[in-house]
Amino acid sequence: MNITRLETFLVPPRWLFLKIDTDEGVSGWGEPVVEGRAHTVQAAVNELADLLIGRDPGRIEDLWQLMHRGGFYRGGAVFMSAIAGIDQALWDIKGKVLGAPVHSLLGGQCRDRMRVYSWIGGDRPADVAGAARAAMAAGFTAIKMNATEEMTYLDVPSKIDAVLERVQAVRDATSPDFGIAVDFHGRVHLPMARVLARELDSMRLLFIEEPVLSENLEALREVRRVTTTPLALGERLYSRWEFKAVLQEGLADVLQPDLSHAGGITECRKIASMAEAYDVALAPHCPLGPIALAACLQVDAVSHNAAIQEQSLGIHYNQGSDLLDYLEDKAVFQYASGFVAIPQGPGLGIEVNEAVVRAQASTGHRWRNPLWRHADGSVAEW
Repeated sequence: MNITRLETFLVPPRWLFLKIDTDEGVSGWGEPVVEGRAHTVQAAVNELADLLIGRDPGRIEDLWQLMHRGGFYRGGAVFMSAIAGIDQALWDIKGKVLGAPVHSLLGGQCRDRMRVYSWIGGDRPADVAGAARAAMAAGFTAIKMNATEEMTYLDVPSKIDAVLERVQAVRDATSPDFGIAVDFHGRVHLPMARVLARELDSMRLLFIEEPVLSENLEALREVRRVTTTPLALGERLYSRWEFKAVLQEGLADVLQPDLSHAGGITECRKIASMAEAYDVALAPHCPLGPIALAACLQVDAVSHNAAIQEQSLGIHYNQGSDLLDYLEDKAVFQYASGFVAIPQGPGLGIEVNEAVVRAQASTGHRWRNPLWRHADGSVAEW
């Protein structure tokens, strides 16, 4: 069996899908994308196709190494996301050829279902109490919310008070055991991150996500000193080499590699195993589409330290198209009591509705994240 074609589809709301065809009629699907840079990743996939056409899709590890090490320059969001989507599709093909789900090929399930959380509040959190109540009523046992809007290096106390009020409103609307994850989203710089983390410590949060930008390891050390709340990060780290320092220095309690950014199933399985060796939890980042979620659940199924899974059903980004719209079987992700079932079909365990994908690709998208500025006109972190 040889790879014959790689075909990409820009589909709303902000996703990029990939189909890899073979000369024996078996195809696999992947989701290589950087939100807001989908066209750039599409170009990277097309460049990598030169290395893949005519090769055996079953030699996944060799092809991964070829893509990663075969060029002098490597790493980064765009390049690793291109590899990620290709890797997902290769695993999808292998599972379909062998008639087995990917998790079976990775050693078999160590859990029957995976805990999931729901996103609430949008980019500028509003009515989070009502949204939390709705999520709980829908069966979720945890949510994640943005903590702040723009925040300067030295901001006013009312900004801190607003965060505390929003989190308390969610706690009051739910229950003491309901999981509340608060995402600083890299918007908060060290001086205010220390203040916020200390003030939130009494809230008994599920975790604080990206308390500062992940490249600022020295700042992470400082935040770590002032809180006992679990710290989560990793959506903007793209390989096991970038996660290595975080683990070695004990800077996170939860790693959040993205299966569409950090090299796919092959790489994230290795990241998960590294984290387990440091007694660190796994909670893959996934505010993306159904192929990315299916890939995440394959790794979750075989990772003992997988604690909770992000998923995008109903997220504020999904305007016009949502998680299930591109699937033949919309019940494949069975949500119940705050968990989702592990897909049992061959490959990634989902069947993509190719007709819908092609129709939606004719519309495409040019999604860009919001651009914010502070009151003084300087650019703010989104």
